[in-house]
Amino acid sequence: MTHRIRSDELTQRVSAMFVAAGTSPERAHTVAANLVLANLSGHDSHGVGMAPRYVDAIAEGRLQPNASVRVQLDSGMLLGLDGQGGYGQVVGEQAMHLAFERVRQHGACIMALAHAHHLGRIGHFAEMAVAQGWVSLHFVSVFSRPVVAPYHGGDGRFGTNPCCIGIPLGSGDAVREPFVLDFATSRVAQGKMRVAHNEGRRVPEGYLIDEHGHPTTDPGVVVVPQSNGRYGALMTFGDHKGFGMAVACELLGGALTGAGTWHQEPDARRAVFNGMLTILIDPTRLGTQASFASEALAFVDWLRQSPPAPGTDGVLLAGEPERAARAARGQAGIDIDDTTWAELEGAAQRVHHVF
Repeated sequence: MTHRIRSDELTQRVSAMFVAAGTSPERAHTVAANLVLANLSGHDSHGVGMAPRYVDAIAEGRLQPNASVRVQLDSGMLLGLDGQGGYGQVVGEQAMHLAFERVRQHGACIMALAHAHHLGRIGHFAEMAVAQGWVSLHFVSVFSRPVVAPYHGGDGRFGTNPCCIGIPLGSGDAVREPFVLDFATSRVAQGKMRVAHNEGRRVPEGYLIDEHGHPTTDPGVVVVPQSNGRYGALMTFGDHKGFGMAVACELLGGALTGAGTWHQEPDARRAVFNGMLTILIDPTRLGTQASFASEALAFVDWLRQSPPAPGTDGVLLAGEPERAARAARGQAGIDIDDTTWAELEGAAQRVHHVF
């Protein structure tokens, strides 16, 4: 059974819960709206199902609900920032706006953000950039219980370490919807396993290993402790290629930004911290805007001329499924499974609130 609810009502309910947990109303709304946008975009893994974990992280004292980003370094195109344990949705947007100022001044910015609590769907930050007509690249580390196994490894050693690339398509009267590639370096996001576990579903083969390192289709192995008190792990996408990308995100998003890397025994704490290295480029300042816009559209049109493969609707570009989901769910409402709904109610009760 599921609960269907309008996005505006869901935003209000989650926001009120965060306020009850000690968050300022403005920040609570920003975080809640960001989580609901993930649900609207078809990414329930990064949606309101994360809210109970945020409430627990506040109770732990590790998520600082009213913290803001702090500038550590500002040297023109280079920007070093510290999220100070604040909501990633808040400090992440603050960081992007600071980086935008540098792009306007210099045509590009390399921004390092450390110690942000869970940033949520990284595609949101790429969408902010492409709305300005800029290219954005994001390399993100995840500092929490390690849930992804290295290639040929038998247990979790790092996080889902996402990578995201946003590219505007066309310009002026010929502008198109942007290309927004946003993916975990694991086969799937950890949150998708939480959703599958809550819904009682198995997952395809090749996604997971259990606590003994053996293949399994049970998503619960990375959601709840197993027979030996340990967890299973997700696999990386593309075998050694995804593993290499995951390591790059850990080194760039974690080590280079100052956020740190994971090299310790797992614990049961609920907070999730991210480091993010962001590169922003203004094509007009690079001097290639005209050719960039025409060549990008020519290539996209060339791709779309490919005949649909049997059993498919044809070529889809990154960003299109999310926009289609927003249109559908924006009209029909968002479905929340019973288990997730109960978790939201339980989190609200812990802060003496009714969800």
